Amino acid sequence: MTQAPAATRATRRQHDREIVMLAVPAFGALVAEPLFVMADSAIVGHLGTVQLAGLGVASALLTTAVSIFVFLAYATTAAVARRVGAGDLQAAIRQGMDGIWLALLIGATVIAVVLPSAPALINLFGASDTAAPYATTYLRISSLGIPAMLIVLAATGVLRGLQNTKTPLYVAISGFVANAVLNLVLVYGADLGIAGSAWGTVIAQWGMAAVYLVVVVRGARRHGASLAPDAAGIRASAQAGAPLLVRTLSLRAILLIATAVAARLGDADIAAHQIILSLWSLLAFALDAIAIAGQAIIGRYLGADDPQGARAACRRMVQWGIAVGVVLGLLVILSRPLFLPLFTSDPTVKDTALPALIMVALSQPICGVVYVLDGVLMGAGDGPYLAGAMLVTLAVFVPAALLVPAFGGGLTAVWAAMTLMMAVRMLTLLLRARSGRWVVTGATR
Repeated sequence: MTQAPAATRATRRQHDREIVMLAVPAFGALVAEPLFVMADSAIVGHLGTVQLAGLGVASALLTTAVSIFVFLAYATTAAVARRVGAGDLQAAIRQGMDGIWLALLIGATVIAVVLPSAPALINLFGASDTAAPYATTYLRISSLGIPAMLIVLAATGVLRGLQNTKTPLYVAISGFVANAVLNLVLVYGADLGIAGSAWGTVIAQWGMAAVYLVVVVRGARRHGASLAPDAAGIRASAQAGAPLLVRTLSLRAILLIATAVAARLGDADIAAHQIILSLWSLLAFALDAIAIAGQAIIGRYLGADDPQGARAACRRMVQWGIAVGVVLGLLVILSRPLFLPLFTSDPTVKDTALPALIMVALSQPICGVVYVLDGVLMGAGDGPYLAGAMLVTLAVFVPAALLVPAFGGGLTAVWAAMTLMMAVRMLTLLLRARSGRWVVTGATR
């Protein structure tokens, strides 16, 4: 009678070690990424208000362009992890190379679109006449780094699939430091202004991509994997990523709609919304780190034909997601008197943000379940279901959000709609997790 609980505890400890080993470095790498934009903003901000405004518009476009293709990391992680679980490292790295080649092709296409259309894109985002030239300059130069950013996404997926999240952390930290130094030297030392900031970021991004490529190429040579582009493999990577692209676009639409609704409520509401959205994004990094661990671990178990191990790991990660969500929610509630003054001294904005902030805090356990199960199903290669579930969520969220101003609701109602959105996501993901249909074993799905 005592052996079963002891075995259960041992299994849980094993899962805990794996989750911590993968999630903690992943969290560090996730947090390091937005530091690029923060460093650019801090340095360009001293050039003048119009330069900073131009950077704000251009960086929003760049961030959106790159985030749309985050499937390069997610799909690659799942595919590589399956092959690692199956014990075929050669095929795992070959799969990773297909993802990297796809990233390069997408990056080249984006450059071809952005370079000639940069002024029109800047105008579309509503840049002022004085800020638009700076935004156009930054966007055109920075677009040259998009292939590097996409290569970094795909290569990060390769290493995560290989159960290695430490290298991406080291590369992210080194890239941030290099970016900050290059920006200072080129903006002020070389007196290149906002163009110097863009060139510094591009150089840092290609440096990061080069490091990743060296790591992956060494692995390919060690295991005898081909480095040449393979049309069938690239096409398979694109097909695996297409449902995740639908999922990502649906999520971006939800965030844009929420911001548009908040903007219609008034200046205080949109200001408070931006503050809360920044916090929500930061909290998401902590939960997404567990999801990344889930992608790698679940893919490995399924590739190793171990469905019971996959289910047990899923259960444990859900427990982690709930626990971390509770802790994050409590931290938000306890730190709100300190958090809000960091962003605003306007009492109206503070009063508007406070009840919405509590809504965000209460929703964190739900978010924990959502992020973890999202990662589990990605690791299982269950992209088509994730795409369909997110479209259902979008269909529920849109009328709920649009009814907020119609019924005289405020910002708290907007974030109630956001909480509803997360609850619908949780329901769809729990139904899939409990059905067991995601448990498809083998080196490929």
